Amino acid sequence: MNKTNFAINGVGRIGKNVLRRYIEGDYPNLNLVAVNFGASNIKSKLHLLKYDSLHGIFNSIDQIEEDKIIIKGKSIKIIKEHNLNNINWAQYNSDLILECTGKFNNKELSSIHIKQGAKKVIVSAPCKDADKTVVFGVNHNILFNNDKIISISSCTTNCLAPIAKILDDNLGIKSGFMTTIHSYTNDQRIIDGGHKDLRRSRAAALSMIPTSTGAAKSIGLIIPHLNGKLDGAAIRVPTPNVSMIDFSFISNKETSEQNINNIVKENANNNYKNIIDIVEEKLVSIDFNHSTSSAIFDINETKVVNKNFCRIVSWYDNEWAFSCRMLDVANFIAKL
Repeated sequence: MNKTNFAINGVGRIGKNVLRRYIEGDYPNLNLVAVNFGASNIKSKLHLLKYDSLHGIFNSIDQIEEDKIIIKGKSIKIIKEHNLNNINWAQYNSDLILECTGKFNNKELSSIHIKQGAKKVIVSAPCKDADKTVVFGVNHNILFNNDKIISISSCTTNCLAPIAKILDDNLGIKSGFMTTIHSYTNDQRIIDGGHKDLRRSRAAALSMIPTSTGAAKSIGLIIPHLNGKLDGAAIRVPTPNVSMIDFSFISNKETSEQNINNIVKENANNNYKNIIDIVEEKLVSIDFNHSTSSAIFDINETKVVNKNFCRIVSWYDNEWAFSCRMLDVANFIAKL
């Protein structure tokens, strides 16, 4: 079977984790041919590819040359370009681009890759006017070969969507509200500094910071039946990785804590295997660092009041699990 050649554009937190996961994982339909590191700080970016404070040392790098990096004997072209209009993807024989910069989050901008010779683009963020928005394990089967710009939504939506789908299918969700207690990201400030969001301008490691999220509202793109039924908010907290969703909802059917736990556990072991994990021990966020699961359902936190008002908690590694799902979607597209 012919593999699909792909490239990674951007080596920030998601881009470099996608690269690492590709090397460490099993993606039989994919062949990585190039990575665009951007035009500046190449030495620093290559250093950070190997040494990562959250996910450990990447020991698979054999050799770094001026125009290529050799990882486990595989030669991958290094691109050093800031302007996408200067990249000819056909030159690198790359049909699929994993867009990981966080800067090309609408169809018009992402389509620059198509203009420059790529056939398809997967965006590691919500993308306005994308041909399709998918969460792997929930609705990725809606993808067709003629879809060119594909969004995999956000890390938080990837956690919420499979859980919400299960609960809605089995109990019915009348309405719901999600709060993500989210680790700080590099969009925030290590010390007070300018930001268009005044709260995000404050030192990330010193405060809990309320902010916005579109994760719950975007569920309607993944599960149309829930469109307009969910909303959400975010609180950024002083941890560097791993987040959790606290999701409260009103169910159509009467239920209990045990019933909800049984429903999710059954699905996690069947239709959502490798997407949802179950935790029965009383663990904390650091215990889920480097987890590959989109959602880690915490059965100790399930609560039900008056048989219809329900609350669940799921953990997620907002970097690593999301990077895994991006590659899962890419591997699926390569088969179409």
